[in-house]
Amino acid sequence: MKIYYDLHIHSALSPCGDEDMTPNNIVNMSVLKGLDVIAVTDHNSCGNVRAVMEAAEGKIVVIPGMEIETAEEIHIVCYFRDTDTAEKMWDIVKENMSGIKNRPEIFGRQLYMNSEDEVIGEEEELLVSATRLGIEDVFRIVKELGGVAVPAHIDRDSYSTVSTLGYIPAELNATAVEITLKNREQWSKQYEAYQVITNSDAHYLGDISEPIFSMDIMAKTPLKILEELTMKKEKNI
Repeated sequence: MKIYYDLHIHSALSPCGDEDMTPNNIVNMSVLKGLDVIAVTDHNSCGNVRAVMEAAEGKIVVIPGMEIETAEEIHIVCYFRDTDTAEKMWDIVKENMSGIKNRPEIFGRQLYMNSEDEVIGEEEELLVSATRLGIEDVFRIVKELGGVAVPAHIDRDSYSTVSTLGYIPAELNATAVEITLKNREQWSKQYEAYQVITNSDAHYLGDISEPIFSMDIMAKTPLKILEELTMKKEKNI
């Protein structure tokens, strides 16, 4: 089964996310664009995932996710098979946050919403900051929870595994990497041993991906998509 995806979308909970990135707006724009599967991956939080999944019921598949910033200031997009598991990871992330308070006038508000797009709270701690979790910690814990950790936008000059460390450590046992659309063709050759995914990293509704990138899976479920992301390719020799 061929499915079109966008597995890196921010809601209004991310301070850099537009306040129009509400659960229903995200879902409806994704459906309108012709996507089959999306993931909501707010910075260091999955606080709006349940609302998005409720809004998406019967319309589109949503994978619970989170974009975690490690102690090394590296972004890792993490995917989980269900919301309960994602929230277990969120609890661990919350215990390892920096404690820096958000300044809405600078970074933007961080809004918790329900499935009716109503604001039900505001996060006071700044979400766009490094946690105390190292990159190896993130990969280990996510794997223990049955999820998949993917180095985010590895081709960017900041907040990426490659720009910070210079490479992807073998001990992470990473099976997939995220490469932006701009550099996908060039960088995919270098990382041919990995499942390469390309997402929008959308912070605005209009930036949600068109149905460009797809994967072939047996069933359109979070579990099958996670299984696909854990299938490491063999390098061509």
